[in-house]
Amino acid sequence: MEMLRWIQELFASYGYSVLFFGLLLEFIALPFPGETTMAFAGFLSYTGRLDFLTLVVMAFTGTTAGMTITYFIGLKAGMPFIQRYGKWFLFSPAKLEKTQHWFERYGSFLISIGYFIPGVRHFTGYFAGIIALPFRKFAMYAYGGALLWVLMFLGIGKVFGPQWMGIFHLFELYALWIVSGILAIAAIFMIYRYRRSIASRLMRKSAVKQRAKIKEPSKGR
Repeated sequence: MEMLRWIQELFASYGYSVLFFGLLLEFIALPFPGETTMAFAGFLSYTGRLDFLTLVVMAFTGTTAGMTITYFIGLKAGMPFIQRYGKWFLFSPAKLEKTQHWFERYGSFLISIGYFIPGVRHFTGYFAGIIALPFRKFAMYAYGGALLWVLMFLGIGKVFGPQWMGIFHLFELYALWIVSGILAIAAIFMIYRYRRSIASRLMRKSAVKQRAKIKEPSKGR
């Protein structure tokens, strides 16, 4: 409750900018309760005190700005800088090892789902820069994941209103599973929606491979 009072005072004093600067600082790995702040902001939108679309824009912009800054820090400074000065950003060797483990497991896709993994989302930007992931690929995953993350937590407060705290705690526990389920359903829907186009492309690729195999023996002769 103390945290909620503090967040409410921040909104009363600084308005929408709380989300932008708070989330930007969180992704540089400084302490800020981003998810709680977004859920509470969504609740304030439910009560009519704040505009939901403006909250989405400010939260998305702050998140992507923070992620982009950390990407370029990782890209330019590299691993030695993080190992030497990471403690000032709460970037401990254990958290670096954890992020590296998750990257090895999920690859670039981790940048999207990492928002929902405690102790990982703050460092995926740094690590993506450290491994020199192309910026276009980084932005595709980072900005898409940011939009989903922002909509999810702002939506908790907006949709559930006075019950947002209970839903928020449940979502914190099962966020990765919930998001994985949503993404799986979306993937199935897209495959079903464009099944004919996908099938025709696969048939064209198969036909090209068959023609290539037929031509190979004639080249050997």
